[in-house]
Amino acid sequence: MNQEQSLLQTIVGNSGRFISLVLLMVLAFAVAYFAEKIAAKKDLKEGRKAEGILTPRKMAIIGVFSAISFVLMLIEFPLPIAPSFYKFDFSDIAALIVGFAAGPFAGVMVEFIKVTLNVLIQGTTSAFVGEIANFVIGASFVMVASIVYRFKRTRKTALVGCILATLCITFLGAALNAFFMIPAYALMFGGVENILKAGTEIYPFVDNLFTFCLFCVAPFNLIKGIVHSTVTFLIYKQISPILKAEPMIAAKKKTAEADA
Repeated sequence: MNQEQSLLQTIVGNSGRFISLVLLMVLAFAVAYFAEKIAAKKDLKEGRKAEGILTPRKMAIIGVFSAISFVLMLIEFPLPIAPSFYKFDFSDIAALIVGFAAGPFAGVMVEFIKVTLNVLIQGTTSAFVGEIANFVIGASFVMVASIVYRFKRTRKTALVGCILATLCITFLGAALNAFFMIPAYALMFGGVENILKAGTEIYPFVDNLFTFCLFCVAPFNLIKGIVHSTVTFLIYKQISPILKAEPMIAAKKKTAEADA
């Protein structure tokens, strides 16, 4: 009962930030949805078949990779360049693979299901502010990279998309921490000063929110984006034929030709 009251008080104390993050979450879904619609129209105009936003194939991929992403989220560890409460994990790789294979909306769905499962199983430590911010950052990374790739599926555009996505989460992550996450955690841990101390222990010149986000948060997300992009590049080509059901399509064509 006391925990529930404490959680409710924290949510009320962070109500403005909570509502703002929920709006950003809705915006992520909206952008991914309309990007899919525009890309589908482009495909039809160029004589290619346009797949629906949530087909059975895509829903199956989302289900499998959401589970993988959730498991990867549980395997987390700190990096020496940031305070130990910032945990590095590989969960966004699964969502990025889905974004490339099934479109940005599917990738954002994986991020949403992953965070939802985490809240349901492990609970919240930030009155949902940290979890929603985690979704917004992850969804932004997946969405930017997969939207660029969706309009022109080449290795070059995939690389460009990953670079833009990494830059996006570097700046967006710092902004979300400055305006949402750190103030939310400050309410629970006795003020911003206690959080800044963790940054000062690594970098003595970190003495305010700006330098904390610039030297601790931004490099953390930059490394995260680079690692996730690199791993995705290394494995996507090997698994993409399975995700796109290319072997099955090829087998059906061969059977049809043999029957003919």
